[in-house]
Amino acid sequence: MLHTFRKGGVHPPESKLTASGKIIPVELPREVVITFAQHIGAPAKCELKKGDHVNRGDLIAAAGGFVSANVHASISGTVTKVDKYKTAFGLPVDTVTITATDEDHQHDMEAIASIKPLRSDEEIAALDSKALVSIIDAAGIVGLGGATFPTKVKLSPPPGSKAEVLIINAVECEPYLTNDHALMLEHSDEIIAGVQLLMKAAGVDRAIIGIEANKGNAIDLLTSKASSDSRIEVMGLKVKYPQGGEKQLIDATIGKEVPSGALPIATGAIVQNVATAYAVYEAVKFGKPLIDRVVTVTGASVAKPGNYLAAIGMNIKELIDVAGGVPADTGKIILGGPMMGKSVVQIDAPTVKGTSGILMLPEKDSVRRKVEPCIRCASCVSACPMGLEPYLISTLSRLGRWEEVEEAKVMNCIECGCCSFICPSTRPILDFIRLGKTTVGGIIRARQQK
Repeated sequence: MLHTFRKGGVHPPESKLTASGKIIPVELPREVVITFAQHIGAPAKCELKKGDHVNRGDLIAAAGGFVSANVHASISGTVTKVDKYKTAFGLPVDTVTITATDEDHQHDMEAIASIKPLRSDEEIAALDSKALVSIIDAAGIVGLGGATFPTKVKLSPPPGSKAEVLIINAVECEPYLTNDHALMLEHSDEIIAGVQLLMKAAGVDRAIIGIEANKGNAIDLLTSKASSDSRIEVMGLKVKYPQGGEKQLIDATIGKEVPSGALPIATGAIVQNVATAYAVYEAVKFGKPLIDRVVTVTGASVAKPGNYLAAIGMNIKELIDVAGGVPADTGKIILGGPMMGKSVVQIDAPTVKGTSGILMLPEKDSVRRKVEPCIRCASCVSACPMGLEPYLISTLSRLGRWEEVEEAKVMNCIECGCCSFICPSTRPILDFIRLGKTTVGGIIRARQQK
């Protein structure tokens, strides 16, 4: 029997154009721009100055606090700039630019081709939970499903909380994205090893890998690979968006709901993305920090859509060019998927740890339809996976009635977009909810500081 979460959800077109595509390694760029704030929490603190030379994998910015993550060089080269650089969304952020010479580039390519394990299987088996968390922390690993929450923080629950189960998010419910699917098909052994390492780090004896039923080959493969470890269960899930949401996945797999305002650990669960499990394996086995990731570059008109393994900090335009360039009929470019991703204002910007996909939508799919009056159908209420009243929160936000917006539990919204997707009047429900969430969040923080 296939499991799923209980409240709401929708079924957008899957559009998994690259589901059968293998991972395509992209040659290392000659220049990268590495940002210091590519994770939830405090920005990392720069350790370099202009003129310094770094090797691929060297630490370039140290975590700026407990909720923060180390940042590393994805290529060898010389620091040519330590300056502000605009993100794909037009926001200036602190960055370091690393430029490689021919010699640097050749050295990196040879090192990749001849990589050897840093630790033997026996040495890995001897590592305890504390040592594993330290390795994960040092490697700058974060959640690779999009939220980029530092992995070491999830593995260090607050006092009084105890983890009972590790849930691996291999759902990939967002339309178009297939990077996790490709990773499961090509690195299943490494993923199972990464899951076992995360279990040990979290101090649990049970793991569930949740995969939606549209990835039957991944379910079969990982079930086979995990068969020798009775502690790991591969669970098939019904196809329903947003099942990849942390709270929805917990409900789908162990049947528990995260209380309002509480952390997922309140249910005894720690959730980690499947790509994060793979990154943990690479960090422990090879000493490799998080310096590259698989990115789905896709769209109906893209010449060479695919799942590309790219260095973090690579220019988005350069990565798009590898896939054949921006199609002439493109109306919008989105980082991530069409439901929770955000459209960019420029592509002359670096990729970051959370860049899971680059979606180029044709003009005909990018234009919003005319907004009509609300017909009081309550479709948005039925679709909301958090059990909220989206129409009400949106209206209150539009009117600036912030106390009522807070009372309507706007901070519980996960911004999945189900409400806007299902609305027959094509009202910008999520737009106003985001406004309310941002405003109320600021009010709450100001109140706490008094």
